[in-house]
Amino acid sequence: MGGRLLSTSQMKGRDGDVTDDQFDLLGPAHAKIGCELAEILGGNPDNAFLYAEAGEGWCSYGVFKEEEGQIRYFDPSAELGDLIREAWLTQEAGKRWSVMEYEVKGTKFDVQFKYPDDVDVETFDENRREKALKKRYGDRPVIYPPIPEEFA
Repeated sequence: MGGRLLSTSQMKGRDGDVTDDQFDLLGPAHAKIGCELAEILGGNPDNAFLYAEAGEGWCSYGVFKEEEGQIRYFDPSAELGDLIREAWLTQEAGKRWSVMEYEVKGTKFDVQFKYPDDVDVETFDENRREKALKKRYGDRPVIYPPIPEEFA
């Protein structure tokens, strides 16, 4: 895995900032996620946003980057999914997040978590990610790549 190692400026959970003990477990896993984002984005993860949901046996995620007044979606890698899953499993069962919002500014990343008490990701909601994007970016358009002809 290439890319540069990012440092955290903040990790927040349900009860505020993540404790030092939690950071010792989570920090390295989330730095790897930042490095993989750099790979996906061609080396520059600045202004990247990762939205991920996870549950037992699955995770769903999307990579976005703010560019010239619009938001662009990037196809995430399978390795990013593995790293998200690894980060999710780092926490003990019963204390794992449901939603992770991961943002890169310069060489630092901020991560915010939502937990099952906050968001029930086991109930399908196709608009949950779009709501998070709207909250983050307002009405700026999100540009998705065209659907390949074989799937259209």
